[in-house]
Amino acid sequence: MRPTELRGVLQYVPKFRDKFVVLCLDAAVVMHPNFANLLVDIAVMRSLNIQVGIVHGAGGEMDRIARESNLILSDLVGSGITDAVTLDIAVQASNRISQTILEGLASVDLKGAITNAVEAHPVGILKGIDHQFSGKIERVDSAFFHSLLQNNIIPVVPCITGNGQRALFRINSDQAAYSIAVNLNAIKIIFLTQDPGLVVNGELVKQISSSDVEELLGRPQVDLSPSMASKLRFASRACKSGISRVHLINGTHDGDLLHEIFSPEGIGTLIYSNDYQQIRQATKVDVRALMAMTQAGVEADELIARSRKDIEEHIGDYYIFISNGQIVGCVAFHVEEGSQIGELAYLFVHPDHENQGIGKKLVKFVEEKARQKGLHSLVALSTQTFSYFVQKGGFIEGGPDDLPSRRKSKYFSSGRKSKVLIKHLVQS
Repeated sequence: MRPTELRGVLQYVPKFRDKFVVLCLDAAVVMHPNFANLLVDIAVMRSLNIQVGIVHGAGGEMDRIARESNLILSDLVGSGITDAVTLDIAVQASNRISQTILEGLASVDLKGAITNAVEAHPVGILKGIDHQFSGKIERVDSAFFHSLLQNNIIPVVPCITGNGQRALFRINSDQAAYSIAVNLNAIKIIFLTQDPGLVVNGELVKQISSSDVEELLGRPQVDLSPSMASKLRFASRACKSGISRVHLINGTHDGDLLHEIFSPEGIGTLIYSNDYQQIRQATKVDVRALMAMTQAGVEADELIARSRKDIEEHIGDYYIFISNGQIVGCVAFHVEEGSQIGELAYLFVHPDHENQGIGKKLVKFVEEKARQKGLHSLVALSTQTFSYFVQKGGFIEGGPDDLPSRRKSKYFSSGRKSKVLIKHLVQS
């Protein structure tokens, strides 16, 4: 690791120090050869005083036991009916997973304890169907969790729990992760699976809001596995309950956990509360980031060069898009004094965040600003993305005569031969 990369990592340490993170591990992740590397990553988190709680499922191990014993499971995910046979296999699988985690933690000099601090009651009869030994979480003993964490003991929460009356129930590990995170004010939940994250139509979704998750779950044509649907459902609930960030990553890839936590672009899918992304006016503190985007945009021939002095003098014209605490996009909105034409300029989105609708949001933001000022039209200059403005932004191709007077003189002097795009604004 280069020193500059280390500096990038260290900026996150104060943000997460003494904060609580819930790791929800699929059984397949625990039984995978990469689990040894994952344990080292957890040890790194603890060395930075990041508190960790582990919740685990048992589906993959249950499936293996059932196939070897030639038995049929009533439910594999933990969100359906649990009959007596399935409960017995779930207990066997859960015990093995829990012990594997404890042994692994010991191998990296970490202490762990299997806890019964999550209390469940029977799901009961839903729509006339008895769910038998399926449980729903009723109580989380937060004080007991805190006592473990204060003594540097990592709580390990299995998918089998009881109600204090010698009755065992199988619970959904995703629900357990959600309940623990909310009760202990976790800073985030990280689901570790065998998937790279949320994949829709063959493409990894890098970021998605909780409201968009709910819309996605309501689409009958979207093919989601029961396991992924469960994680999305509780991720959305977590965001609504104050957990601003939930992550879905591949727990079988070396380094993905640390990459997701300590880098701005992440590696899997980030699910965020709806107020987690925002557009705000830039300040002088943001000039350094804007200059870095200028350099990247100039190298890609997407932006014209701007001096630091020029940006600082017109900083009020610049707006930035914040995601995951990082500046990932920018745009400028220029209006000449006395003109009824506004200019949308300096539109740039970091390559790691392309195809996420950020550019469209920035364009819509500037358009709304122009309407608020009562302008009759908005112009933009482009050498590469003119089709984007036409197809996504509703612009049409214009000419130099559509530009404000001072902008027209700069246009001819630049020699870039950019296309002039214009959108006429209908005031409501």
